[in-house]
Amino acid sequence: MANGQAPAPGAPIPGVKNIIAVGAGKGGVGKSTIAVNLALALKEGGNTVGLMDGDVYGPSIPKMLGNDDRPQGYAPNRIAPNEAYGLKLMSMGFLLDPNKPMVVRGPIVHSVVRQFLSDVEWGALDYLIVDLPPGTGDVALSLGQTVPITGAIVVSTPQDVALIDVQKAVSMFRTLNVPVLGIVENMSWYECPSCGNRDEIFGHGGAERWAGTQGLDFLGEVPIHATVAVGGDEGKPALADERTPEHVRKAFFNLGGAVREQLDKAAALQKPAAPLIQIEGLDG
Repeated sequence: MANGQAPAPGAPIPGVKNIIAVGAGKGGVGKSTIAVNLALALKEGGNTVGLMDGDVYGPSIPKMLGNDDRPQGYAPNRIAPNEAYGLKLMSMGFLLDPNKPMVVRGPIVHSVVRQFLSDVEWGALDYLIVDLPPGTGDVALSLGQTVPITGAIVVSTPQDVALIDVQKAVSMFRTLNVPVLGIVENMSWYECPSCGNRDEIFGHGGAERWAGTQGLDFLGEVPIHATVAVGGDEGKPALADERTPEHVRKAFFNLGGAVREQLDKAAALQKPAAPLIQIEGLDG
């Protein structure tokens, strides 16, 4: 980015109303779990939703959603996305042998991101959720260069060591002129299924406090629970798994509501004010 200027984004994807990037400053904070269940929460709210796996090197969406079919091409440079649980999906994991590493340089990564955005027939979507790889590398930059991003969500756990890297992710989105919709605290607490006791394993409230110091919105807390991990391994994400306890389901649905609220606020701010009409001879 020469002279510190963010790259100008390309044209919007036809039919896609909102593109939401889900990122994290470091791995291991449950970013993909948040992205998948946010997409499902928005879909359950009556929206059409797509989910793009932006983690070119370590795609996890096929495993988490139980779909590893190879997408079908039906015209030159036109790819039909896979579908699972009512979501339209695209991932490098659909195209590669899962036992072989993706060993490519930045320009190839940029080409992959561009093709996932422009060559996939996403159709009419209210939301396209993009699950970014951890960190601040090529994929986020390529995404920002290719399409206008409506907003970004940054995922953290409560610990200070995770929040150090959140600052880097937030700074990256700001450099790309992408509005940060807010921060999510994942693995916020654990509720004992037997006694209902709440245990704050990794501490609690760190992400909310940090968001307050930065003038960022806090989008909510998501608890840790074994069924979330087990279901993800089995291709049954939390909101599609009947074993998921109600307090976990509620947290994801609340997150979906918070994201919609942030987007509504942003849209209202961009809407031009109605012109002031004055008729001569009439007093206010």
